Amino acid sequence: MSDRRLFVYGSLLRGERHHGFLRDAKGGETVRTEDGYALVDLGPYPGLVAEGSERVVGELHLVDASTLAALDRLEEHPQVYRRSEIRLSDGSAAEAYLFPGQLAEGRPRVSGGDWRIHRRERDSG
Repeated sequence: MSDRRLFVYGSLLRGERHHGFLRDAKGGETVRTEDGYALVDLGPYPGLVAEGSERVVGELHLVDASTLAALDRLEEHPQVYRRSEIRLSDGSAAEAYLFPGQLAEGRPRVSGGDWRIHRRERDSG
């Protein structure tokens, strides 16, 4: 199995608490989704939902099968998060862990689609 393109947007970002799971990954450039997504604030981490109108900021990594399996366990795929194909702003596809829209109802939205900026502003206020 070849490496998979994975878009990360929260605790797996560089400098965040779960980034170590990506130690064997390649890439890591900053990218955005196409319009049509939103981030919701779940407290210590966000959830990406495919029901929105924003571009979400994240990183694109190439991950091997063992890294993907470890991430599936971390993200509780498919019971909680669901690894699904999304579209990036350049029109290409990648996989991302989507949070179910019905579980996101009533959760605060991350304005601007950037978890790091949101968390800094939230935690400093």
